Amino acid sequence: MTKTCEYYFAPQSPWAYLGHARLAALAEQYGAHIEVKPCDIGKIFSLSGGLPLTKRAPQRQAHRLQELARWSDYLQLPLNLQPQFFPVSGDAAAKLIIATQLAHGNAAAMTLTGAIMRALWAEEKNIADADTLSALANDCGLDGKMLLKTADTGAVQGQYDQYTDDALTANVFGSPWYVVDGEGFWGQDRLDFVERALLK
Repeated sequence: MTKTCEYYFAPQSPWAYLGHARLAALAEQYGAHIEVKPCDIGKIFSLSGGLPLTKRAPQRQAHRLQELARWSDYLQLPLNLQPQFFPVSGDAAAKLIIATQLAHGNAAAMTLTGAIMRALWAEEKNIADADTLSALANDCGLDGKMLLKTADTGAVQGQYDQYTDDALTANVFGSPWYVVDGEGFWGQDRLDFVERALLK
């Protein structure tokens, strides 16, 4: 039986970036279906007790940078610890991903998500900029201009709101968050447990 992994994330999350390719590889290895669900992490933080990065205590911010550097080195994945265009809103990118999902399916949405995360964390690009997003979609073999128009519709906003509500219902409080068989896993460092869940 094909397993499904619900994938909740904010496109601007470095932790989601660090786990994205490995999640895709696990899905391919085990024939699992990934349900892409970008969500509004700001709303989730406000309702779950989380704080945006700039409001966290200095020691927490320092440890975050240390951990990001460790994981980047361990995974051999390029990551700029303090990219030029961060902090950045993920709303425009999330809605472009949803527009892609609705038009072309989850696989295309996964590919675009990876490109958007890499653009922010490794390529010094502004993922809140419409021209940048359009170019990234084009590079993935999509019609960026058309998808941007779709992303700016009520239907896509409604889906974004629904994914955020789904995340709250699933008790999500961080990004990335994976759900397999109703069991939630927080963080890319839990992908070993996601793999075990896919094997059950």
